[in-house]
This record gives sequence, C-alpha cells and structure tokens, in this order.
Amino acid sequence: MSRPAAVTGAPRLRRRLGVADAVLIGLGAMIGAGIFAALAPAAAAAGDGLLPGLALAAGVAYCNATSSARLAARYPQSGGTYVYGRERLGDFWGYLAGWGFVVGKTASCAAMALTVGSYVWPAQAHAVAVAAVVALTAVNYAGVQKAAWLTRAIVAVVLAVLAAVVVACLTSDAVGAARLDVGAGAGFTGVLQAAGLLFFAFAGYARVATLGEEVRDPERTIPRAIPLALGITLVVYAAVSIAVLSVLGPKSLGGAAAPLAEAVRAAGVPGLVPVVRVGAAVAALGSLLALILGVSRTTLAMARDRHLPHALAAVHPRFQVPHRAELTVGAVVVVLAATADVRGAIGFSSFGVLAYYAVANSAAWTLTPDEGRPPRAVPALGLAGCLVLAFALPAASVLSGAAVLVLGAAVYGLRKRMGRV
Repeated sequence: MSRPAAVTGAPRLRRRLGVADAVLIGLGAMIGAGIFAALAPAAAAAGDGLLPGLALAAGVAYCNATSSARLAARYPQSGGTYVYGRERLGDFWGYLAGWGFVVGKTASCAAMALTVGSYVWPAQAHAVAVAAVVALTAVNYAGVQKAAWLTRAIVAVVLAVLAAVVVACLTSDAVGAARLDVGAGAGFTGVLQAAGLLFFAFAGYARVATLGEEVRDPERTIPRAIPLALGITLVVYAAVSIAVLSVLGPKSLGGAAAPLAEAVRAAGVPGLVPVVRVGAAVAALGSLLALILGVSRTTLAMARDRHLPHALAAVHPRFQVPHRAELTVGAVVVVLAATADVRGAIGFSSFGVLAYYAVANSAAWTLTPDEGRPPRAVPALGLAGCLVLAFALPAASVLSGAAVLVLGAAVYGLRKRMGRV
C-alpha cells in the first residue's frame, strides 16, 4: 500500500476500551437526537411507507457497519474510512471519504443544533441553535471533552425518555393500528428517500471504528461491538417509530416540527411534553458536542496531510486542542444553523455520510480472506445501497451534496497537478 498502517514511533493512544465500553460509545452516538429529528422528514417522504424505509436504512447500515468493523480490526487507528480508503484504494479515495465526512458531519452539527432549537424554543429555533453551537465550540476549545460517565448519563436519559414516549403512545386511546398499514401511499421512490433520511439516525456506529487505537483486542472487540450497538439501536428506533406513527399517522407525523412531543400530546399526556423536549435537547447537545469534536479532529488529520489548509493543523499550546480547526468548524456550523432548515441539513448530511460509507464498502471489498474479509455480498450490497439511497434523497440534497464532493475532487486534482499532494 501507499504507506504503512501505523507509523513507527508515533504516539499511540491507550487501549482501555472493552466490548461493553465500545457498545456504549456506539449507543451514545446513535441513540441520540437523530430519532427526534429524522422521523418527520422521513414520514413526509414515504407516507405510510415509513416502516419499510426504516428497515431498508437498517439493512444498509448493517452492511456498512460490518464492512467498517472488519476494516477497523485490520487498521485499528483513529481516522476511520479516511484511513481505510487511503490504505486500500489510494490517497484520493481516502481524501474523498474524509472530505465527505467533514462536510456531511458539519451539516449534522447544524441539524443537531436546530433540533435543540425546535424542541427548546420553536419560535426562536435558529437563535437557540446558534447559541448552542457557540457554547459547545467554547467548551471544546477549552479542552473539556465528553467523559465516559457523561455518555452513560446521556444514553440513560434518552432511553428513559424514549421508553416513556413508547408507553404513553401505545397505551393511549388515540392509538390506531390501521395507521401502521403499508398502502398505496408507500411509493418506491418515497421509501428510498425515507431510508436515506433515516440513515442519518443510524450513522453513529462509525464512532466505534474511529476509536480503533483505544480498543483492547480490536480484532475481536470491534466486530462484536458494532453489530451489538446497531442491533440495540434498531430495536429502540423501531419501537419509537411504531408508537409515534400509530398515534399521529404518516401525514401528521410528516408535518410535525417536534414529532415526539406532538405524539405524546396527541396521546393525551401533555404533562410529558416538557420531559420529551428536555430529553431531545439533552440528546442533541450530547450529539452536537461529540460531532464538533469529531469533525475538528478529522479536519486536523486532513490538514496535517495537507488535504486541507495546513494552518488548521495547529494545536493550542495551553489547551492541547486543534483550536483553529475547532473555530473554523464552529464558524461554518453557526452560519448553517442560522440559515438552514433542519430537513435540508439532514438530507445534505445523509448524502455526505453515504458517500463516506460507499468508500468504506469499496475498501472492504479489497480485503482478502486472511485479512478478515466479510462475505462478498456484504460490501457489494452496502455499496449499492449507499449509492441508491444517496441519489434517492431530495433533489436539493443530491445537487448540493454532489456539488460539494465534485468541488473537493477538483481541489484535490488541482493540488496534485501543482505537486502539493
């Protein structure tokens, strides 16, 4: 390959995470604000085909997770698909995966910030979103990172809130099993579009793979942890989707700004609405904190390799954080949070992240049996699923996402022609 998997003598992170820890990290990344935000645009797209869309999104996520797990076991380094694409397919594909991750997850940051605003103060959602981004960028700048106990607390709070939503909806007189029927309104294109949007809520399992340097026995731990975290998340999301859909129906769900809060209100439990709003805010703030952290670190890695401006590779002498990368990411997210629509941000984010996983599946295809290659069908279906779902997203998301990827590829080509790559 173009360079060794690990650089001899480079500082290494401590391997201290076991299977349970890795599963918790995956749950913390997936069972978050995505379920509070993605259900409404998915229902608007699919109508009564929401549940098939959820199943399709989960199937593609399973293939991506399996491919990522095998690659992470082979290359237990920080960086995820940026590393896998570079090592298996060449520098350009690693760069493109990193670029897709940075732009997609930057949009995810905006979506999470807008989710905070939609649940906390709907009338001033953009102002609240901007304030949240500024506050958490400042927290990250000071070097305060989300500790393991905080992750456990966030997961516990969110699971408790989601359980309360499920119980309130399914025990309500407003529940109607007929609202779950898949009828003529479930068009094939709408189901695909919903799956692409719901993929946004599943994408956090990569967090386990990107922590490859900190996992004990990564060849065994990562392939176990990722499917476990994904399976638990699917059960939770299926239960929440069924409960909310059975109360609101696809039309009302598709038009809801704060779908889970609307569901418990329609279920006749208005006292639970503030609890749901707090739970959504906690989930979104936790996800936003982790996302800003992850995007800034990927930006740092790409800047060190000079795929992004090298000035962004600076590390603060006191706080020991990539302060220029964090401020740059924070500034871009502030602009998006002030101007974007949460549904547009979710679609754009999904396109970038699906492109990222398309590279991961392509890299997994090149593994040999001795390197732990998954069954051939897994990366093949994963790659096909990523491409189909990406281009089934709303036209605005596809056009903007494709334009950003083409721009990134053009910049890479220009810099290579100038001898800077």
